Amino acid sequence: MDFKEVKIPEGDLIGYKDGELIIGDHPVIGVMRGDGIGLDISPVMRNVVDTAVEKAYTRERAISWCPLYAGLEGLHHYGSEFPDETVEAIRYLRIAIKGPFTTPIGEETHVCLHCAHQQYKPGKCEACGKDDGVTERFRSINVRFRQHLDLFACVRPVRYFEGVPAPNKYADKVNFVIFRENTEDVYAGYDYENGSEMARAIIGLIKDKTGREIRADSGIGIKPISVFGTERIVRKALQWAQAQGLPSVTLVHKGNIMKFTEGSFAKWGYELAEKEFGDITISEKRLWDELDGKMPKGKILMKDRIADSIFQQIQTRPDEYSVFALPNLNGDYLSDAAIALVGGLGLGPGANMSDEVALFEATHGTAPKYTGQDKVNPGSLILSAVMMLNHMGWNEAAEMIISGMEQAIKDGHVTYDLARLMKREGREDVNEVSCSGFGEAIISRM
Repeated sequence: MDFKEVKIPEGDLIGYKDGELIIGDHPVIGVMRGDGIGLDISPVMRNVVDTAVEKAYTRERAISWCPLYAGLEGLHHYGSEFPDETVEAIRYLRIAIKGPFTTPIGEETHVCLHCAHQQYKPGKCEACGKDDGVTERFRSINVRFRQHLDLFACVRPVRYFEGVPAPNKYADKVNFVIFRENTEDVYAGYDYENGSEMARAIIGLIKDKTGREIRADSGIGIKPISVFGTERIVRKALQWAQAQGLPSVTLVHKGNIMKFTEGSFAKWGYELAEKEFGDITISEKRLWDELDGKMPKGKILMKDRIADSIFQQIQTRPDEYSVFALPNLNGDYLSDAAIALVGGLGLGPGANMSDEVALFEATHGTAPKYTGQDKVNPGSLILSAVMMLNHMGWNEAAEMIISGMEQAIKDGHVTYDLARLMKREGREDVNEVSCSGFGEAIISRM
């Protein structure tokens, strides 16, 4: 395939056959540096990954990195923060990893991709003074990647690293993976302002058809949850549990109130498990009704929990859970709450996946005030690369990075954010290191 700005390096293009990725010894992987601190953390991630792969496979394997462009770099290469060519290149390569991108949040008409300042006119940035980064406001780059590539599964592993100060006394028992549906629920919902024609029409329709009264000054929201969307996110969660030998998959919903959207999510999830994974799954009901609570070896327990109760349970008995499957909004809440349990967002990895394409990402913002200071914690992007290596089946390299990071944190060789928390708890042997220094600390302990 011919591209204008993307230069495909020598290496093995990743294939897909019979539901499986075909990975060569020198796979071509797309990489986007991102905006702001993405320029600092992305090179550190690549250095850590390249070293781990070299050590794990004695130079028999290596990643061929293929630079791709979005955000500020997209603006410079294409005149657009979200180039069509970048989307097509990710689809072509099948695996890519990215740093964070600027997301406008105010009402201003323009945003600077250097410093994230928002203003009402194009041209030079009124804050940083640069004249090559201001563009018209736009919808989230992250969301558009998910939508254009149909990346229906947002995957967030959450685990504790010894030595990281955490607010929960059971933090050391946290080790689970969250599969959040990416394309339905509030992401595909419709929101109508109170007093609008659509809001009035929906209120009137509900009254005509059901007799139920909704206050006339209400805003109205509609959220779709389908059989198709439910089945493929639950299937993805079950495939992960099966591949990793994990003991359970938990469906999280608010079906006690919303019976035909979230309640159906649980119902359809159980049906999918029985239909496609019936030989390896046991429902919680069957476990107690037929098996006297004794789980057969090698099986996966299917269970469900009400959304509000799961926030209690991940705090009081997190070791009872290994894989979650959730609609979009529940998954959004649970992901951030779970990361907080183990010490904060700085070490939270993430990925967005379809059956054929996977885009791994840092889950934090661009923090432009720290850009170029070699200061911030690169852990989120490094751990996302660990997910990428696992996805590729390169588990030995992934385990090297994990062991190196575990030991660096235990030794107190950490960036300023973790150093501050450790010192606050009275630890005196903390050695505060730079962004690149943390990468070197991981490498030296592999």
